[in-house]
Amino acid sequence: MQDTIQRKIQVKATQQQIYAAIADPELVVKWFPETLEGDYQPGSQPVFGFGEGGKTQIHVEAAKPHEYFAFRWVPGSNMFIGDVRTVPHTLVEFKISAATDGACEVTLTESGFAALPAAMMADAIKQNSGGWDFMMDRLAQYFSGSS
Repeated sequence: MQDTIQRKIQVKATQQQIYAAIADPELVVKWFPETLEGDYQPGSQPVFGFGEGGKTQIHVEAAKPHEYFAFRWVPGSNMFIGDVRTVPHTLVEFKISAATDGACEVTLTESGFAALPAAMMADAIKQNSGGWDFMMDRLAQYFSGSS
């Protein structure tokens, strides 16, 4: 069974700008969750709000400025409030690397689907595959000024 979703995009921005869009709580809400409640630093467990879709708590796993940001969450439409580390979850990682012509490559990897209960695995992969297509496009649009 598929364990990983991966998406790559090229963005005309610096690593610092892209990292800020992912790791700064005031900027991430411009393209990803509609709201963010709580601290958004490694070790913290803020809550993402997705409008009528509900709220889900995450665990910020790691942050290496300008290169890497990662969090754990319960994938798919399974809105979850609580310590995500105590239930089956996936790891979402953003890696930012310099490319050419003033652009950077952003690689999104969500892994851990194979460890999910069978009843939620297929739906989570399907929902998040489409969801990450949509969200990575929104991230690119954020930098192109057409969001």
